[in-house]
Amino acid sequence: GHQRATWEGRDVALFNMAWGEMVISLQGAQVLHFQPTNDTGWLWVTPTPQALPGAIRGGIPLCWPWFADERYADESPERNGPFHGLARHAMWRLDAVDDHAEGIEVHLSPEECLHSQLTARVVIQANAQRLNVEIISENIGDAPIKTSGALHTYLAVNEVHQCRLEGLAGARYLDKLRDFAESEQQGTLAIRGPVDRIYHTNEAVLLNDGQRTLRIG
Repeated sequence: GHQRATWEGRDVALFNMAWGEMVISLQGAQVLHFQPTNDTGWLWVTPTPQALPGAIRGGIPLCWPWFADERYADESPERNGPFHGLARHAMWRLDAVDDHAEGIEVHLSPEECLHSQLTARVVIQANAQRLNVEIISENIGDAPIKTSGALHTYLAVNEVHQCRLEGLAGARYLDKLRDFAESEQQGTLAIRGPVDRIYHTNEAVLLNDGQRTLRIG
């Protein structure tokens, strides 16, 4: 079942199920912890989060309706909002929790209107093999609007220098550590030092950290 609790002064929803456990912060509709039974946690979260109303570093922060500072031509009153958007600072409510044979499905929506032209809701699906987070946005205005977003996931790994990412071979990427130089990935990506890249691919990626393999995407 699930229950409400507090973590570092924040309201969270705790889910203790037969298949494992999950913690969702109601600030940001942010999954902070996910651990299937007989496995270690999949997500990393800082042990020293900022005080409220600061955002939480770790888990799966929701960047919406813009990622970083990508506000495009947004002329709405909200365009001067925080870096990475409005969702991760807002308070969200649990609208529905569906516990079924395949796992659990959680629906959340903001407690208050976040944007004059856009709505958002979040659907989280989880079971022993899978965690899926989806943010669904709708333009309720009369004019088109450009948006961007991200599920800014922090994955817990055994040893970063043992990590290998398969599935990126042949993908083009921009290397932010080389002034956004464009290159093509050759074979498996092995983490040997700092990596900050934007890959142009829709393919699933396998992350192996020397102890387990996670499929991303």
